[in-house]
Order: sequence, then structure tokens, then C-alpha cells
Amino acid sequence: MTSTDTSPRQPDDIRDPERGLRIPARYRHDWALFTDWCTATDRSPVPADPEALALFLREHPAALATQRRRISGINTVHTRHGYPAPGRSEAVRRRLDTTRADRLDRLAALLHRRAAQLPTSGWPGGVFGRRDALLLVLAATGMPFAQLARLRRGDVTVDADTLVVTAGGERYRLPPESGPAESPGLAVFRRWAEVQAFLDAYPNTDLLAQHLTDPVEVDQCALTDRQARQPLLSPIDRWGHLPLMPQPMTAQSLASIVRDHLACRVRARASLPLRKPEGRDDDPHVRLETEINLDPHYYERGIAARRRARDDLDGLTDVFDDIDARTDALLEELLIALDGL
Repeated sequence: MTSTDTSPRQPDDIRDPERGLRIPARYRHDWALFTDWCTATDRSPVPADPEALALFLREHPAALATQRRRISGINTVHTRHGYPAPGRSEAVRRRLDTTRADRLDRLAALLHRRAAQLPTSGWPGGVFGRRDALLLVLAATGMPFAQLARLRRGDVTVDADTLVVTAGGERYRLPPESGPAESPGLAVFRRWAEVQAFLDAYPNTDLLAQHLTDPVEVDQCALTDRQARQPLLSPIDRWGHLPLMPQPMTAQSLASIVRDHLACRVRARASLPLRKPEGRDDDPHVRLETEINLDPHYYERGIAARRRARDDLDGLTDVFDDIDARTDALLEELLIALDGL
């Protein structure tokens, strides 16, 4: 195992000779308990999976102060050696704060109910409904809005009827509620993935409108590397257009949408007429076929636009950190508002 330790050596540090780690003396017993459990369950203590740490806490019940000390020690060892702290994950936070966990569980149930009520067909209600339903299901996991905004299509996978989302080094799992049923978010995810797969094959809003009004089966192939890097949740304008160049939504926009759905402030979207090919209005089964001819300078303009975007977005790390803090505060406000419902 290779690790980087740039922290100053403390005189009371002890060494873990098996793994070459320095352990603060005050955490030696907590670290020994954790590593013994990892060995017994065939898990790696460094880097530790947040879900494994949550399981460790569940299998070793103790006073809240003791559990906090254990997490602090495990986090300290990880950060000293260049690994992310597993104790900062949502799964572990729920183990420590049962009151917060209960509030999140109630919020999750409400978000799932709202998601189930959204339309999946029609234009443009179907495209908004599919995207917002996935947003609500993902928000129900407790994932911060800043992480939701950074999700890429390749961050979501399906494992044995369980939806698995990887964000910020943490995995969020949406297992079936009971028995052999599918994950409650699996069908929601597949409906939005179908929209994105359709646009991969037919990048045309008119065709998408026809598909959501009169759906046909769409093959959802494995994502290419380019598609896997595209944003999972995209902005949609009032007419149902998604951006030609895939772009993510902001954390503020996601939080606003979730807040509006919780407060039932999302207005029903009026159906828009479909545009039909000229001269074929008499046949409702004729689908619009559009051939796209790109001019010779299409790719050069695209590359230049990407370069400008890279320059314009340089230095946004601090901005995203600030957004992360603000959206976490907004989630807490949502939880408090939920208590009043």
C-alpha cells in the first residue's frame, strides 16, 4: 500500500507496522478495534469504504461520544496519509445523528411520493417530469446539492436491481424497499436515461417531442467515454429544449426545483403542439426525419468554444466550495420546514 504522509510527526505517535501507518496514540485502541474488524470481515481499513465504517459502528454500539472519537481517529489516519475521510459520509452521519436521520427518512418518503406523481409522457411535461423525478429520488439520499450538480451520466450504475450513485468518493445505494422488488429509483432513472439515449441517437427536439407523445422502444447501449462524462441532470428551457452542448445545472437551480416540488409550487406545463413535416399533416403516424448537414467549420468553432469555456471557468473551485456550504445550509432549512408540514 502506498500513501503520502505530509503531516508533522508527533512524539506520541505509534506505528502500524503491518500497514506502515502512523497512528495518534490517543486513538490506538479505536484504530486497533477497527483494523481487527476489517481483518475479520475481509475489508481494507485504508482507504476505508464509508459504508463499511457505518457497518462497523452499527456492529459496535457505544455511547455517542465514543462513536465520535472512533470516527475522529479513523478520519485522522486517513487524512494524514492522503485519503478522504470516510467518516464525513452521509451514511456515517446518519449513524451518529438519529434525529437528523429520522427527518431525512421522512423527507425521502415525501420526495419519493412527489416523484411518483410527475408525468412521464407528453410534451413538454414528460421531459420535465422525468428529469425532476430523478432529481427528487437522488435528493432523497441526502446527497448535497453541490454533488448532485456535479454528477455525470457514468456516475450512476445498476447493481442487482439496486441503483448505485458514486459522488465525491461516496457511494449512495437505493436498494429495493422489500423483497425482490426493484429499487424505487430504478424505473425513474431508466426513464431519464431513455431520454438521454434518444438524444444521443437523434439530437432533435421535435423527434424527442414525438417520442414522448407516442413512445417507441429505445435501445440503451453502454455509454461511450464521452457520454459518461456528460452531466446527468441538464437544464431544460420552457419549450423543452436541452442544450446542444451538454451542461450541468447549478446547485441553486437544483435546490430551487426540489423546494418547489416539496411546497407543491410547480405549475402544470401546458401541452405544446407537435411540428409535423410539411405536406404530411394528413398522416399522424409519419415521424419527422431531419438530416443534419454540418458546415466545414463546425468542429473548429466547437473547439474554440470549449477553449473559451475553459478559460472562463478557471478558478471556480472556491465558488463551488461556497455553493456546497450554502446548499448544505439550504437542505437543513428544508428539513426544518418539513417538521412544520
